Amino acid sequence: MNMSSQATENEARFIEDRGHAAKQDDTIDEHEIRISASDGFVFTGTMFTAKQGLRPGDGPLVLISSATGAPRGFYRSFARELVARGSRAVLTYDYRGMPDSPRPEGFKGRINMRDWAHKDMPAAMQRLDEHAPGHPMVGIGQSFGGQALGICGRPDRFERYCMVATLSGYWRNTDTPWQNLIMMHVVGLPATALFGRTARWMGLGEPIPATVYRDWARWCFHHEYFFDDPAVGARDGYATVRMPILSLGMTDDPWGTPKAIHGLMKHYVNAAITERWLAPENAGGQPIGHLGFFRSRFRDTLWPGVITWLLEGRESPTPP
Repeated sequence: MNMSSQATENEARFIEDRGHAAKQDDTIDEHEIRISASDGFVFTGTMFTAKQGLRPGDGPLVLISSATGAPRGFYRSFARELVARGSRAVLTYDYRGMPDSPRPEGFKGRINMRDWAHKDMPAAMQRLDEHAPGHPMVGIGQSFGGQALGICGRPDRFERYCMVATLSGYWRNTDTPWQNLIMMHVVGLPATALFGRTARWMGLGEPIPATVYRDWARWCFHHEYFFDDPAVGARDGYATVRMPILSLGMTDDPWGTPKAIHGLMKHYVNAAITERWLAPENAGGQPIGHLGFFRSRFRDTLWPGVITWLLEGRESPTPP
């Protein structure tokens, strides 16, 4: 996300959507769960299902993977809409180090950004799989949640995957490159070293650990983002992804420019990629930006076609 110009947008979206569903449906249950990763780190998720006693939907399981700094509550309205439209179950989760997934007592390892994909995402997939073993599963990820698909180690479990504003974070590919470089390296790195995590005034949503921020800043400084970091293993991992991908870009996203999105999607060399661009005109004139797609105000404009693609595999992602 754009670190400075997105601050006001971030504040507004959390007021509107965090822990809030604009359209309530008493046929849907939500259960907070704890999920254990392979290294013992326990993080928090929310499972959305049809209320007990009602027949569950026969649509696929859906895993929603968050953008950096976005709490799972931001995706609550979208998750409920998926269940209302027939998904068997939907899981949202907070990556390790987020406020609702703090370091467990006794856990002494470094919190790495790559582990959000290497360890947290596959653990969330396994937990969702346990709800209905062998049932079809699809995924949707925003920003980092789309980047993570290629390095999660289990991409073949998904039948298809939607990526929302998923891009290479290389600073020169943004609409405001020098502003972002200064904010991330001149301001952000010293601030996180001082406070141990990002501060809310940085405009990055919920605080993330300083170690995660340092990983992210290092990747964003490199023209190939994390693809030349041997600890990530992205080049080989991305080549194993073979399912259909729907990539959604926003024309008013200063971070997710066409160059930035192509800089990442070019590495999904064996996937069948459909690219679509959404504009404010598709959303009743409302701005969308880097993070806006999941706002509940877009339930009747931007969401229907994407949900149809996720649950049924039919391509109708662009609003009329």
